[in-house]
Amino acid sequence: MLRSMLPKSVTEPDGSAVIRALSYNIRSLRDDEEAVARVIRACAPDLVFVQEAPRFFRWRKHAARLASKTDLVVLSGGATAAGPLLMCSLRAFVERTEDVLLPLTPGRHRRGFATAVVRFGAARVGVVSAHLSLDRAERAAQAGLLAERAAALGAPHAIVAADVNEAPGGPAFGRLTETLRDCWTVAPWGGADTFPAVAPDRRIDAVFASPGVEVLACGVPTALPGITPHDLRTATDHLPVLAALRLPPPARGATSAPPARAAGAVEGRVEDGPARRR
Repeated sequence: MLRSMLPKSVTEPDGSAVIRALSYNIRSLRDDEEAVARVIRACAPDLVFVQEAPRFFRWRKHAARLASKTDLVVLSGGATAAGPLLMCSLRAFVERTEDVLLPLTPGRHRRGFATAVVRFGAARVGVVSAHLSLDRAERAAQAGLLAERAAALGAPHAIVAADVNEAPGGPAFGRLTETLRDCWTVAPWGGADTFPAVAPDRRIDAVFASPGVEVLACGVPTALPGITPHDLRTATDHLPVLAALRLPPPARGATSAPPARAAGAVEGRVEDGPARRR
């Protein structure tokens, strides 16, 4: 697919919406923050699923600064989700957000999910950003919790983006694709491999969507205007994954289901309200 064919964000008269969702491991902004910001801005995303957001001293200030540099707002996550962060454009109407901490395995990093339910036009979607374990068995278990959490958000559609820490064919990928679709396999566009950024040889970062979401394009945005190979190499140690998705309008007479709690997770904070700068 040519770069000009990547659909732009738009809300249709019937209430459906085309959105851009970006997944990006930014390594706590330890590399080139300005390059990270340039890459994100060039992608023009409506949703950004961040992994390895700043988690320590003044982490909220760092997250807010990145959002400001990219004309976005902080939606959910950060240190309170053990690293995953969600940002969104002002197109999004936010119904609720929640940070979830997963069970801690002694001697390993704490993991968690940044989650939200948002609307674009009349289309409601649950979104989750995640960063799975380096340990194979723990990663597979976390993938199960991630799939359960996406289903438990109570929205008709779901988008999940993660640093899966394994390539397709592994047990974590397999668990996620039992109920979600790997967007790159549905509509490949741009590059495929995401790590390491300087010489990528494996695809360990991915965007997943529930079956009702139409995948228009998905991949590493190597050819978008405003993105340079230098910025992709120096921004962080991962390459971003950008997906263009169409969210269908709600079915006539559809009602919202109350959210359920996924098993095996420790609840974090909950916030309600529209997208806002903070």
